[in-house]
Parts: sequence; structure tokens; C-alpha cells
Amino acid sequence: MSAQKNKIWLWTAVDHFKKGILGWVLGDHSAETFAPLWSIVAAWNCYFYVTDGWSVYPGFIPEGDHIVSKTYMTRVEGENTRLRHYLARLHRKTLCYSKSVDMLAHSVRLLLHYLKFGDVPVPTRFIP
Repeated sequence: MSAQKNKIWLWTAVDHFKKGILGWVLGDHSAETFAPLWSIVAAWNCYFYVTDGWSVYPGFIPEGDHIVSKTYMTRVEGENTRLRHYLARLHRKTLCYSKSVDMLAHSVRLLLHYLKFGDVPVPTRFIP
């Protein structure tokens, strides 16, 4: 069994009370990857933020606004399950995907569009 060298993480932001993913970013598990997602989330001016306690969060989320709780992570886990249901490439052990980060990003973007709007944007081609 070999360990994957370049793991790619899908970071998501959700509203605990509404279905769907509000923001996301792909990359490693570093603060540099989380920063662009945080710039979106911080603009929402939430009262508090619930996380799983990953070490990068305290560098962004004000101490009084940060709650670490598995109990309140159910919406995130539900969205993760829904993503894995639709995209085989997100299963933990699968051979059903290319290793291209760009293709993963396009797949996630298309799936989230489909889940929100119920269709997949397909460009029409003009054939002379």
C-alpha cells in the first residue's frame, strides 16, 4: 500500500441552516490554501464559526467567534457525503479520476452548479 504524496483537500464553507456549499477552495491543508476561502467567509460577518479544530483556523477566526465542535459539523459532513455520492473522484480509495487538479476543480464546479440550479451549462456550438 502506498501513501498518496500530493494530497488535495477540498475546503468548504456552508450555512448550518441551509443546504448547499457557499464557498470552496482546493489545495493542501495549509493556511495559504485556506486564506482565499476565509476572505470570502469573513465578508459574511457571521456571529460565530464552527470548525473541526484544524490548526490553521485560529490564525484567521477571532477567538470569541470560533467554536470547535463535532456536533455542529453535521451540515458539513452531509455536504461532503453528497459530494462523494455524485463524484467518484472524491471517494477515499478510487481509480475513477484523473490526477489533474484542474479537472477536479472543474468537476466540483459543475456538480455544485448542477446541485444548485438543476442543470449543467453546456455551451452550444455553431456549426457552419
